[in-house]
Amino acid sequence: MSHFQSHDAMYRARVGLAPGPVFAVLGILSAIYFAITGTVWAVTGEFTRLGGHVVQWFGADAQSWQYYREVTTLDGSPLDRTDGWIVIAMLTGSLIAALYSGDFRFRMPPLKRRFAQALAGGIIAGFGARLAYGCNLAALFTGVPQFSLHAWIFTAATALGTLVGVKVIRQRWWRGPTRPVPVTPGKSAAPADAGKKKMTHRTIAAIVVATLLVAVIMYLSTGHGMLSTAILFGTVFGILIQRGQICFTAAFRDLWVTRKTKLNDALIIGLAAAVITTWLVLQIGGMPPISKPAGIGTVIGGLMFGIGIIMAGACETGMMYRAMEGQIVAVVAFIGNIVGATVLAYGWDHWSIHDTLVAASPTFNFFEAWGPWPALLFSLALLGVWWLAATPLRRSRKDRVHESTRMELVR
Repeated sequence: MSHFQSHDAMYRARVGLAPGPVFAVLGILSAIYFAITGTVWAVTGEFTRLGGHVVQWFGADAQSWQYYREVTTLDGSPLDRTDGWIVIAMLTGSLIAALYSGDFRFRMPPLKRRFAQALAGGIIAGFGARLAYGCNLAALFTGVPQFSLHAWIFTAATALGTLVGVKVIRQRWWRGPTRPVPVTPGKSAAPADAGKKKMTHRTIAAIVVATLLVAVIMYLSTGHGMLSTAILFGTVFGILIQRGQICFTAAFRDLWVTRKTKLNDALIIGLAAAVITTWLVLQIGGMPPISKPAGIGTVIGGLMFGIGIIMAGACETGMMYRAMEGQIVAVVAFIGNIVGATVLAYGWDHWSIHDTLVAASPTFNFFEAWGPWPALLFSLALLGVWWLAATPLRRSRKDRVHESTRMELVR
């Protein structure tokens, strides 16, 4: 019994690092990153820029789109932007961790339909994320610590969206054939071959690390310290999400499917750490918190994001580290995410999305409206309510574990 329970606790892990401590460290680091750069840890904004660059290569005048004039710009390249390097470094950091730990190997899904499902899910999630001004990072993990009302609306809508998404993927037409497929035992690699493969992977990881260090030194020597900061933080973020297997999709999906609260609890702990640390940054640094519009666009975007990440099988962080582990379907979901974000950017003015769903939405920030202490206490109280709401699931799971253990003892 104790063995099973210990693995199900957020501070323990069967493989890699325990999600609880990893989420807490990520929360603290994200606040420190905000203190240094004045911006939050985010990725889908850069995904949207990447999509803009691609359509420009094909002749589209993306610079004239309202989204790229008012929300984010296409100036420079990813190598010239902190957000660009955050994405690059997260990918390379995840690759380094996967190679060094032996988690890297090319993997194809058993059903080919998973490619179409991942692409569709990625598109829906990418579209929803940008409609709501952020994904699981900017609109949730680093949005809640900014004391923005929009982040809480997005979080609630995302949770509901994941529940709808679970209903979708449980449908037989989605799951596909359920007949068992005989497993053919594969040949185990000879110890010498396995050792050689391990050495090759670790050599590649070392080369990637050296390349990143060269980039850091180059940017520091040319007066681009913020880009060096983005590389360092992005690399650490990438390593941590891979070793902790940090996926916000699983945190919500586990509640509805297996009634496990391990990742949900870890997420709450991480958010609490981020809230407290960000509050200190705002107090000490005198920086204004970042707020986004809170309205119907946030609700629709959160719902779409929640549905999409369940369909795709991963959120943005999950897509990134799984792609770097060699999971091809995650690469497809990642591409879909960029496509969805770019479609939103086009529809911002061409389909009147901004005027219809966003323009009238107000921005409200607890920190600015109520003051530092009420904002802190209120945010921690909401996290406490979230924790208490999952109590029945924790109790139910413990009861099932106790009953299972009792039956084993009877036998």
